[in-house]
Amino acid sequence: MIKVAVIYGGMSTEHDVSMVSAQNVIENLNAGKYDIYKIEIAKNGEWLNNGKKIKNVVEILQKMDVVFPVLHGLYGEDGTIQGMLEMLKVPYVGCKVLASSVCMDKVYTKYILKNAKINQAKFVYIKNENTYVDDDLEEMDLQNDEIIDVVNKKLGFPVFVKPSNSGSSVGVTKANNGEELVRAIQTASQYDKKILIEETIVGKEVECAVLGNDEVKASTVGEIISAEDFYTYDAKYNNSESKTVIPALIPEKIIEEIRRCAIKAFKAVDGSGLARVDFFVEKDTNKVFLNEINTMPGFTEISMYPKLWEASGISYSELLDELIKLALQ
Repeated sequence: MIKVAVIYGGMSTEHDVSMVSAQNVIENLNAGKYDIYKIEIAKNGEWLNNGKKIKNVVEILQKMDVVFPVLHGLYGEDGTIQGMLEMLKVPYVGCKVLASSVCMDKVYTKYILKNAKINQAKFVYIKNENTYVDDDLEEMDLQNDEIIDVVNKKLGFPVFVKPSNSGSSVGVTKANNGEELVRAIQTASQYDKKILIEETIVGKEVECAVLGNDEVKASTVGEIISAEDFYTYDAKYNNSESKTVIPALIPEKIIEEIRRCAIKAFKAVDGSGLARVDFFVEKDTNKVFLNEINTMPGFTEISMYPKLWEASGISYSELLDELIKLALQ
């Protein structure tokens, strides 16, 4: 029996999503193949097993053959727990420290994708609500009206305002004008001091799953049809009107372009194990824009990552087997 510790919960805003993801992972792990140990990280940071505080987490982890950190967001998907597991020399599912930390930070993902010549939405980078960081990384303190002017000239309205380090669309707001932009920056600043402001790409929102270490493969592409103006947290998890379509309703050549781009981006950030790569396909032009790379995507019953692989011929349980196999490599 392979001893697997499934770690879930966490201190991020995505704690509840992680709990549901982990439940699905545990239910689909082959009980005849794996000896499963459940570890919950409470919102206050306590490590628990069946509701009881764990006295020596390190001792438990070092007895495991592999760890599956089903953690989303900060303190789980950002390289922190990956670094701890590296120090303990315990194999784990998913991307290593560098890819995890870089992909959690939307701003620095942008810089890497730019150098890799991967097409993406234009953006403006703001720190501490009013410090503009230009293309040469020079910082300038600006008044609200000056920030509005920069955004209007570089991107135009409407724009999307995002905390650089956050997931599941937490803290993300669409701003249609300068007044809404200022409020959106204030909202995003509640989650991170680094703020990403992006141009709006009008078109389809699609996602592609990647799997592998040195040899990486990509799934088919799925399309998200949001019940709201954009794919907010509520639209993702609380609105049954949101739908996914697999494969996406786009030309086959665009699907192949997205699959190639997903693999290229995964390699550019030094990814390993798995990731879900999100794109926009622009209306009328079918131009592809890479949006984000998620190194520990959702594993709930409605999550796109397992559904994409299921549509590509790999069942949920087989996918978990493959991820553990990749971790043990």
